[in-house]
Amino acid sequence: MSESLPNRSCTALPGHLYVIATPIGNLSDLSDRSRALLAGVDLLACEDTRTTGLMLARLSLKRELVAYHEHNEVEAAERLADHVAAGRSVGLVSDAGTPALSDPGFRLVRACRRRGLPVVPVPGPCAVTAALCAAGLPTHGYLFVGFLPPKSAARIAFLKKYQSFEFTLALYESCHRIDKFAAELAEVLGPDRVVCIAKELTKLHETFWVGRAIEVRDRLAQASLKGEFVVLIAPESYTL
Repeated sequence: MSESLPNRSCTALPGHLYVIATPIGNLSDLSDRSRALLAGVDLLACEDTRTTGLMLARLSLKRELVAYHEHNEVEAAERLADHVAAGRSVGLVSDAGTPALSDPGFRLVRACRRRGLPVVPVPGPCAVTAALCAAGLPTHGYLFVGFLPPKSAARIAFLKKYQSFEFTLALYESCHRIDKFAAELAEVLGPDRVVCIAKELTKLHETFWVGRAIEVRDRLAQASLKGEFVVLIAPESYTL
């Protein structure tokens, strides 16, 4: 009997790049396939080798790690593509979640595609989709914009530009700016705009604040601002 597709899909093949999603908090969210490929690739390209090394240690795995982050991405992408072209299997991971989505990865994937090298997605945890599926805001269409600029004027300009956008807006925000951004949401989009701010998804202190922008702002002001945040903004016409 020939090998089944599920088994073959868990085997790291020579000359392939694997884009491997890793947990955003709860290690139990790591799929069997992701674990098998983390154990099987020749080397792992990591946003932070210390963070990935800690995850591998918790999984009792050991692998060759190569730093691949925003500061060396341009040069490292070509070197890693050279490894794939030479017949090595390379896994790409970020610190948490799905690589290349508001994380390093795009340039490496592009380098491999330009050379005609196989790129294999290994789907799994992603903070923005985790927030979308549990927030109760419209999901028939959405625009994900990653992190907005750090300056308030640029964030306000973005909100004004997309004030009447017909789909849900999704973005990430830093714990250092989330309180200011929540105030900007209520000010620019109006106190009644429906928003969701989700914190520490899949972790012990996972929290969702969903409601009118003014209410979410006030509730956030009473909460701990430690952690990682996803912000969802419902279309102008949406009501709870």
